[in-house]
Amino acid sequence: MESYPPLALITGSAHRLGFLFARTLAEQGYAILLHYNHSRDDAESAAQKLRLLDVPVFLAQADLTDTNAISNLLRVVDTLSHPLRVLVNSAAIMQFADARTLSASNWDTTMNLNLRAPFLLAQGAASRMKKEGSGLIVNITDVAAQKIWSKFPDYTVSKAGLESLTKILARTFAPDVRVNAIAPGLVLPADDFPAEEWVRLINRLPIPRPANEDEIASALEFLLKNEYITGQTITVDGGYSLL
Repeated sequence: MESYPPLALITGSAHRLGFLFARTLAEQGYAILLHYNHSRDDAESAAQKLRLLDVPVFLAQADLTDTNAISNLLRVVDTLSHPLRVLVNSAAIMQFADARTLSASNWDTTMNLNLRAPFLLAQGAASRMKKEGSGLIVNITDVAAQKIWSKFPDYTVSKAGLESLTKILARTFAPDVRVNAIAPGLVLPADDFPAEEWVRLINRLPIPRPANEDEIASALEFLLKNEYITGQTITVDGGYSLL
């Protein structure tokens, strides 16, 4: 019988940290289901780069704020011959807001993408992983989960919720599926983040520089290899959580 390499689904993997996690998993020999929403050109470019690592790469578009789209994405998994072993919930939205004026619509959009989508995808992934005997779910949170970022109220609450959800799912899905989180600190600024503010934040860190890609990727590699860890959040923040 022909053997197929295991599959990793990474949401928001057309660029930024999502692509980094996809590349890390490809380097470990996983077939990649590369999810994107609007960034089709970036996704196709990312897929070309990953195929140079000699692994199968599949593209799937989905608006993860839509529950039907999440169901369709999971059905794509079922069409592939590769058994699902890893889910990385990386897709997220982060926008400036003021809690005094933040609309219900914008609140819901953030929660639907940053918190509800990881929950629903984890549900669907765990049921598929259990049939195969094991699996790993990694939620990408943020050091903001332990901070009070008043300029990002909905984002901060969503990431705090995701860390709590990580622990709940780790207990629920054990022992077949492990669930952990990675909480990066300052790695890449948002596109509209003021450059002066970014420099100010970096200079406050005990290790005064942004994390590099290898330092973030190594956290995922560690969770792949150490099968005795579940329900934990690995913080990679240069000491920002100490401030």
